[in-house]
Amino acid sequence: MGLIDTHTHLESFAHKGVLPAVLERARAAGVEAMITIGTSGEDWVLYRGLAREHAGFVHYTVGLHPCAVDENWERELARMDEFFASLEDGQPVAVGEIGLDRFHLPKDSPTEAEKIFAWQRAAFARGLQFARERGCPVVIHSRGAFAECVEMIDASGMDWTKVVFHCFTEGEAEMAALVRRGGYGSFTGILTYKSAENVRQAAKIQGLDRLMIETDAPYLSPLPHRGQPNEPAFMRHTAEFAAKEVFGVGYDELVARTTTNARRFFGLTAPVH
Repeated sequence: MGLIDTHTHLESFAHKGVLPAVLERARAAGVEAMITIGTSGEDWVLYRGLAREHAGFVHYTVGLHPCAVDENWERELARMDEFFASLEDGQPVAVGEIGLDRFHLPKDSPTEAEKIFAWQRAAFARGLQFARERGCPVVIHSRGAFAECVEMIDASGMDWTKVVFHCFTEGEAEMAALVRRGGYGSFTGILTYKSAENVRQAAKIQGLDRLMIETDAPYLSPLPHRGQPNEPAFMRHTAEFAAKEVFGVGYDELVARTTTNARRFFGLTAPVH
C-alpha cells in the first residue's frame, strides 16, 4: 500500500513542463494516488484531463479558492455542474477548496477588505450548498477565519463527516471542535517544523484513525526540504516524521491507516494490482 497526497496543486508543474518528472518521482517515493485541488475555473479543465490521463493515480476537485473570489464568483461557481456531469473517469472527487481567508485581504483599505470578505462568504455558502445537495466531500481553506468557517458549515446543513479542513494549523481546541462534529483536519509538512508543536498536538487529538496527510505542493515543503518548492514525492518525509515522532508507530502502519482514511473520505477505489 502506498501514500495518498490528499491535497496538491499540479498546475504549476504542468505549466513549467515538469509534470511527468514530478509524477514519476512521486511513484518512486511510494505515492499511489494524489488529489489535485481546484482553485478556480482556470485549472478545472486541466485537472479533469489529468485525471482521465492518469486514471486512478491523479484525482481532482473543483472549487473557488477564497483568494480567487471576486465580483464574478457566481459565474465561476455556476460552471461546477458541467464537471460533476462529466463521464465517470472525469468526475471530481470533492468540492474545494472553498472557504474564508482574512489573511490575504487588503490591509490598507478596510472597506475593500469587507467587500471582498462578503463575496467570500457568499461564494463559500454556495459551494457548501452545492456539496450538500450532491452528498460529496468538501475541502475547506480557512486562514484567520476558523470560527467563521465552522459557523457557516454548521448553518449550511452540510454533513460534517464529509468536511476536511486542509493544511490544519490550529490547535487542540479547534481540532476538538472538528472531532465533536465528525469533521477532519489534514496535515502538511508543517507537522515536521520545530515551531509547530500546536499542530502536532492537534494531530494527536484527532488520532491516527482519522489522520490524512498532504503536501499542498508546491508550498510548505517538509523537513529536510523546507524552503524548497514542494512536490508529492516529499509526502514520504511527512509520513515518516508523523509515524516516528507524532504517533510512535511503524511507517507501514501509518501509510495503511492514512491511505485507508483518504480512500474512505474521498470515495476512492483501491488500485488493482
